Amino acid sequence: SASHLIKTLEGLLPDGKFSSESGRGTEDGLGPLASVVFDDGKGKAAIGLSLGRVDPEGTGVAEQLACPEKVYTPYDSCSSKTLADGSRLLLLQGYEYPDKRADTKWWHAYVVTPEGYTVDASEWNAPAEKGEPVSRDEPPLSTAQLKALVTSKEWRPILRALPKPQDEPVQQPVPQAAGGDTILKNLTSLLPKSAKVTTRQGEDGFAYVVVNDGKGASLVQINAQPNMSDVEGELFGSGAQTLPDGTKVVTHQGPGEKGGQGVVMWTVDTIRKDGFRVVISAFNSGAQNTAATRTTPALTMTQLKAIATSGKWRG
Repeated sequence: SASHLIKTLEGLLPDGKFSSESGRGTEDGLGPLASVVFDDGKGKAAIGLSLGRVDPEGTGVAEQLACPEKVYTPYDSCSSKTLADGSRLLLLQGYEYPDKRADTKWWHAYVVTPEGYTVDASEWNAPAEKGEPVSRDEPPLSTAQLKALVTSKEWRPILRALPKPQDEPVQQPVPQAAGGDTILKNLTSLLPKSAKVTTRQGEDGFAYVVVNDGKGASLVQINAQPNMSDVEGELFGSGAQTLPDGTKVVTHQGPGEKGGQGVVMWTVDTIRKDGFRVVISAFNSGAQNTAATRTTPALTMTQLKAIATSGKWRG
């Protein structure tokens, strides 16, 4: 029951006062969870924990256990490792808001057992996840305490009451996006020689680099995806330029999207006649959520257009 989960959570926390308890039991279709506001005498802090069951080899599990890219999600520390019993554990000390517009810290632990049982715990240095001012410098539980909380054997009887996860639906084969290594190789080969790469990362259909031409760090990100004709009408309207080979091009220059102070975003978006889309953006900062490091991005709009329309993407 919900009350049993709440009692179990409170029993695993250090001495303190509890308020604002809420929860769901194993019968709830949304899955069991418990949340409390905990006060150890140093300020109220929200703590929440949920239980689940997944296919441990299913798609998405590895992604949830991976430390996020710091370029997009700032954090103070993160570790992902396999424990002695074969469980995989993620421990993260980060922030509720990637742009840090508030001082709310979010510390997180997530474990997946070999059987596919999951325990997901979060804590904040405020009485609520959002909308409340911080009440203490840091959340109350250390990473060691968070690990002990999610790996506690007290959760096992509750986890065993959970139904098996439904089989993932069979996906119909679709044209595959280019691999991250290929996109990175193409992107770096098309950069101007003045743009020295300091950081790089790629995955299917996407890659980014941080470059520096001696005037400050500049993030450059690119997507290369087939089968995007369904967005052509929406994104490539009457203002689009059509090249001799039928490729449509639109450009955008405006503020960044992640709250970094003074950050601007320059974008060139292209789509080939067969629906193959390449969109590239450059920023005047090494990350979207940190303040500008320079006046303009390291690449001009002309250089961005040359990269996006290059024949290398169809090679």
